[in-house]
Amino acid sequence: MKNAVLAALCILALPAAALAADGMREGLWEITSSMEMPGMPVKMKPTVMKRCYSKADVADRKKVIASRDKNCTVTDMKHSGNKVNWTMKCTGQNAGTMTGETVFSDDSYASVMKMNTQGHKMTMKVKGKRLGNCE
Repeated sequence: MKNAVLAALCILALPAAALAADGMREGLWEITSSMEMPGMPVKMKPTVMKRCYSKADVADRKKVIASRDKNCTVTDMKHSGNKVNWTMKCTGQNAGTMTGETVFSDDSYASVMKMNTQGHKMTMKVKGKRLGNCE
């Protein structure tokens, strides 16, 4: 189970698919992720990371979604207004499926993703906010 949790965090530490939607601007972003897993005895602390996104990074939506794991492929993506919905499938050691929705507002976004990997179900919530220009 610990491996499944670590795999999920590695895959989901991505800026959550959401970053490439219309309205996202290049720059330095702070991304906060939290995970919920039924039956987990201890609640995991949220993780916070910063990442600089260039225009090229946000131009290719599928590349942004699966950029951290070469074994993950976006199989479906739909855009409607400020929302992006997607499905991603991963093979290999981190095999599983993930579906998610991201909603944008100005220089921020909020995502909810549901993942099923190695027989475990997890929900990941991600919030991103643009901090400014990259240094």
